[in-house]
Amino acid sequence: MAANPIEISASPVSNETGYRSFELGGFSFARDEYFAYISWTAGDQQLSHTMSADAFLRALMRAVAWGFFYGWLNFDSVFGTQQLYGRVKFFAGRYNPSYRDQGLDYEEIFDTPLAMETFKSLLRDWTNEGYDPFASPDETGTEWIGKKHGDNNEAVDREREVCRRMPGLPGDAPLRTDENGRPVNRAFLDVPQGQPEVHAEPGFEDEVHAHNLFGYLSRSDVTWNPSVSSVVKQSLFCPTTEEYILPVKHGNDRMEWFVQLSDQIDWEIEDKETGKPRAKVIMKAGDVAIMPADIRHQGFSKKRSMLLVWENGNPELPAMYERGELPVNLSGEF
Repeated sequence: MAANPIEISASPVSNETGYRSFELGGFSFARDEYFAYISWTAGDQQLSHTMSADAFLRALMRAVAWGFFYGWLNFDSVFGTQQLYGRVKFFAGRYNPSYRDQGLDYEEIFDTPLAMETFKSLLRDWTNEGYDPFASPDETGTEWIGKKHGDNNEAVDREREVCRRMPGLPGDAPLRTDENGRPVNRAFLDVPQGQPEVHAEPGFEDEVHAHNLFGYLSRSDVTWNPSVSSVVKQSLFCPTTEEYILPVKHGNDRMEWFVQLSDQIDWEIEDKETGKPRAKVIMKAGDVAIMPADIRHQGFSKKRSMLLVWENGNPELPAMYERGELPVNLSGEF
């Protein structure tokens, strides 16, 4: 028997702008030609928070594509989500002392399928033809502005690229090539595209493998979207290309290693609970940094760059940090 479809609470199309409004529990989401509005009730007060529709859609795209990722996705200093692995917490003002200290914050927990389908429906409805919230501003322009015109479901329905072991192995994720519609990005035209030669002993052809990671990344058509390019037990290499601004402030629930592969990214590091500045990290090609489990971080890259994010995928890590069994700057065993 097929599962019952998830019912999403959405308003009729607005006669003024052409966009729908959405509700999820105590949260309401609406947009107009320029702005997204998030509303909630705290005590007897009705509150509303405003974001640029562009900034909101870019953050929303990552939440959907990443499956809410690890830990906290702060869309800005007020609204965001927390991954509870099977459920998702939505919050407004919870990690902003100005709201929380006055009792104006609100949070609510939802089953992941309901939260995901609501966000997907919102993303499809609010994304106009010609606008790609996964691309850099230079590549997608200003089609997010104005009344509803068309859609771009092909872009917003992309699935995050995840390999089982490594791209290019038989039955695994494919390498990116001109033939499968993955041209070299305009920022990486100087990146060599040759592949390494692998000479495996007979019988080990499916066990020994290598590919040109720089060439693989040079053909990425999205920004700030880690692709899983190798898996060894719980050790995940998640490289990505970065341009402009990371659309979320990522609050870690585990330690992450960052290896800067090319160019430069400037990182602003804040306290996870309060948002107070803690550090600024400038990473140039060859630099390595650790992002501990008690911060939120946001990156800025004026030129498209390559970053390797090394993750420990152990699902027990968040609870271990919560119980104090691991220091915030250790990752446990891979």
